[in-house]
Amino acid sequence: MGFIYLTSVTAREQVSLLKKQAKKRRDNLRCYHHIGMRAEKIGRALGIGLRVAGKMAGQKLMGEAQGAGAVAAGAAAAGQNAQTGQVGHTAAGAELGGQAASQAEARAKGQAAGRTAKGVARGVGGFLRPFRRVGGILWLEVTGAFFFLFVLFFAQALWRMRENWAQGENRPKILVMAALMAAFLYMSVSSFWRARRR
Repeated sequence: MGFIYLTSVTAREQVSLLKKQAKKRRDNLRCYHHIGMRAEKIGRALGIGLRVAGKMAGQKLMGEAQGAGAVAAGAAAAGQNAQTGQVGHTAAGAELGGQAASQAEARAKGQAAGRTAKGVARGVGGFLRPFRRVGGILWLEVTGAFFFLFVLFFAQALWRMRENWAQGENRPKILVMAALMAAFLYMSVSSFWRARRR
């Protein structure tokens, strides 16, 4: 085995060829897997984003609930101050004032929880909106493929029973199988057609 000597011309050609190949690779970067983003990293990024959004929603909910509780407590204290300032109120009147304050506090907490629930629902809806179209297309394609499996099953059974048709045996069974195959074929084709139109 001998030594291989590279001349400067060969080395220049090799370097220029490597540069051209690297440029082609850079031009072909279109999808996430070409730029080094793996599915695990995408899932991890989405999971972290959902956890952060959940923490933010929880903090907002707690802040609104505490604010509503402070407002209700202030209203109850004002009601009690008004009650102590007035002479001649009975114990029943003070009890009604306490009930009104607790009802106002419960109402304020309920309203805060309702606003937070609406905000979370709006946020989740906004997050899932882009996936709705893709999910619908995928669902139609999966159901179309599922229906096509039944078409293949009935076609195989009809192929095995083709000799019985010529002899006149099992004609009603063969007709039922043909009708079922046509129905599943229609459902399969229509599912793929609707998926393509979306």
